[in-house]
Amino acid sequence: MTAVMQISVLKFGGTSLATDAAREIAAARVREVRDRGMWPVVVCSAMGRAPDPYATDTLLSMAADAKPDANSDLLLASGELISAACFAARLERDGIPARALTGAQAGILTDNTFGNAHILRVEPARVRELIDVGKVPVVAGFQGMTTAGEITTLGRGGTDLSAIALGHALGAESIDLYTDVTGAMSADPGRVPSARTIDRAHLLEISEFAQHGAGVMHAKAAEYARVTKTPYAIKHFKTGRGTAVSDGLVLERPVTGVTSTRDLSFVRVIRGDLADQRARMELELQMFERLAHERISLDQININASGVFFAVGSADSQRVRALLGDLNLAVRLREDCAKLSVVGAGMRGIPGIMYEVVAALSAANIEIIHCTDSNITISILIPQGDVGRAEQAVHDRFNLGDENA
Repeated sequence: MTAVMQISVLKFGGTSLATDAAREIAAARVREVRDRGMWPVVVCSAMGRAPDPYATDTLLSMAADAKPDANSDLLLASGELISAACFAARLERDGIPARALTGAQAGILTDNTFGNAHILRVEPARVRELIDVGKVPVVAGFQGMTTAGEITTLGRGGTDLSAIALGHALGAESIDLYTDVTGAMSADPGRVPSARTIDRAHLLEISEFAQHGAGVMHAKAAEYARVTKTPYAIKHFKTGRGTAVSDGLVLERPVTGVTSTRDLSFVRVIRGDLADQRARMELELQMFERLAHERISLDQININASGVFFAVGSADSQRVRALLGDLNLAVRLREDCAKLSVVGAGMRGIPGIMYEVVAALSAANIEIIHCTDSNITISILIPQGDVGRAEQAVHDRFNLGDENA
């Protein structure tokens, strides 16, 4: 009987399970799903935040010097196991039959990149078996298993990814990610007081937000949802209100929100006097090969007749200089930069958006150091000290604080 019911996946973040009072609210969310005639599948984060004893950061501190490997992942996965077992027991006490499962038991299979594993596939046969016998599956998030049977973790915030992947594999009618924020915001409310909750967003927008610094959603989870076209919602734990995220929305607004990434350095690489095009290309190839070999992540890359330009994390800037020092290149660094990203699926094919962004920053007397763009994101490198003013200026220019805009 239960096997033909529509499934609703509910993910609860650590603060949503940290106390008896919070767990009571979470249990009420499960009952609400059952009362609507749907079948709940719960995905749990580790309880609380550091210094709470089972929080991921607390566990991480116990092996602070350890490299990511099978041992450290087994340790980190234990927080979610405790959380899932405790919440399943709580549901049982409330008269709701439930069974806790590890990520592996739920069928989440990954590669062997310990500490930041990628999901290969999800085989949720055990989850379906529990549903068929009338039990609520309570799955430990943030983890999976290699084909060799090793426990892996999915990276910080990976419980979002567990919920999205499991919901997609189950063909869930809904996936609700409960957290302690009111959904995706048009800007960081700590820097932009007029920021508001975005009621509806495109899958591509949230993926871009996550990749460009917004912390509301795990970046790999947002990208997994985008690729698989899996709709979901980000909801406030207590109010149940938040942001609905789906594919195919017709958005009239050109810009949905702004976000930023700090602690960047701008790198300008000026080639030596090389008239031969092939020689220039070989030099550039050698440069990128060295940076790739050292696993230095590059952002906002631009190559033109004047040279090669990109941004790197501030921690890597001196490594870049050292790696390229013996090549026929002049390497110029500018430290203390930040990337302002203006995101909106509605900007595709709309002229004048770049003008509005530049006009907003110019009016606020904010220097534009470097700029790149994609179909739905304009990313501008600016002095780090101007991040708050820049976000506010662009937010105001596009009236993002106005619900009717």
